[in-house]
Amino acid sequence: MSTAARLIGLDWGTSSMRAYLYDADGKVVATRHQPWGIRNLPEGGFAGALRAITADWPACVAVAAGMVGSRQGWREVPYVALPADAASIAHGMLRVDDCSSHALWIAPGLQRHQPADVMRGEETQIIGALAQQPLYQANSRFVLPGTHSKWASVVDGRIVAFDTVMTGEMYALLIKHSILGAGLPGEPAQPFAHDAFSRGVLTAKESGAEGVFSRLFSTRALMLAGELAAAHVPDFLSGLLIGEEFRIARSRDDDGISPLCLIGEASLCQRYTLAARSFGYAAPTVIDDAAVQGLWQLASAAGLLAKARLHSFSGATTP
Repeated sequence: MSTAARLIGLDWGTSSMRAYLYDADGKVVATRHQPWGIRNLPEGGFAGALRAITADWPACVAVAAGMVGSRQGWREVPYVALPADAASIAHGMLRVDDCSSHALWIAPGLQRHQPADVMRGEETQIIGALAQQPLYQANSRFVLPGTHSKWASVVDGRIVAFDTVMTGEMYALLIKHSILGAGLPGEPAQPFAHDAFSRGVLTAKESGAEGVFSRLFSTRALMLAGELAAAHVPDFLSGLLIGEEFRIARSRDDDGISPLCLIGEASLCQRYTLAARSFGYAAPTVIDDAAVQGLWQLASAAGLLAKARLHSFSGATTP
């Protein structure tokens, strides 16, 4: 392995972890992935997982972000309050004292007090996306689709607000445990039903102030009436729920529509791109993996890259 290696970055979530090895210029020279999230650790726990995924890599300074810093993680790292940028997030990083294999630092998440909300891991992706797309620093909105979708507002390079929408979890509950999922075909999954999805998005848009909960049962009614094929119900429901995210967002766009940047898996971002178009947004920029750049940015802001060059790892608890 190259002696020029300078940093190890860890995107460590609930169900999996991804490790990156960076050279002195911030280029990723190796990547590894394991299903060792904080709920599914191998023998040896957190320390064993870190040693295994970095086996034969240089003992660089390591920076981790995600649920590894939660109450159920390796070390709980307190949230940082809004507004927040790379410097304030880096200042909140804590070192894991009982990690003997690396000088390991864990990034904090962010906390919004009114209304109450938190994120852990997505802030690192946003920092990475801002580094890749500096034009979005002035005034933009970042959308991170998923089980708990995040909508974050950025002004002058700082995350000033965010909201969590439980779209993915709500979709799974409705499909698996409600009448809306009754009588649907099983696996294998059907091809994406573009028209059904778009119809769901439009239904959410037209719900107005009533919102999507007033339209959910239309999923069942349309199927019973023969107007919606059973195989297309999942995509119609997906359109309804994603459309609701955009309906809420548009209701808050009093001062104009901020540019959108999507961060996430390509096929899921495709759905959000279609919904964005229906709600009058310009085509969003899509970034698949922003955490890799975000981890490097946080390490740099914390001064950890200089420590890596000097191979002098202090026992301090803050950068």
